[in-house]
Amino acid sequence: MKKKKSKKNQTNANLTGQKLGQTKNSAKLVLFVFGIGPIIGIIIFLYSKGFFNSPTM
Repeated sequence: MKKKKSKKNQTNANLTGQKLGQTKNSAKLVLFVFGIGPIIGIIIFLYSKGFFNSPTM
């Protein structure tokens, strides 16, 4: 009985670890998209408006 019980606990621990890993990966993805995405969008917008072009006299 003890072997089966410990094996069951290990299986649950592995499943919990996998769920935690997926949660961490999805959190990193969300932070990347909502953190880096707007910065890239702003750079593209400013570039299209000529913000990075040197002024001519």
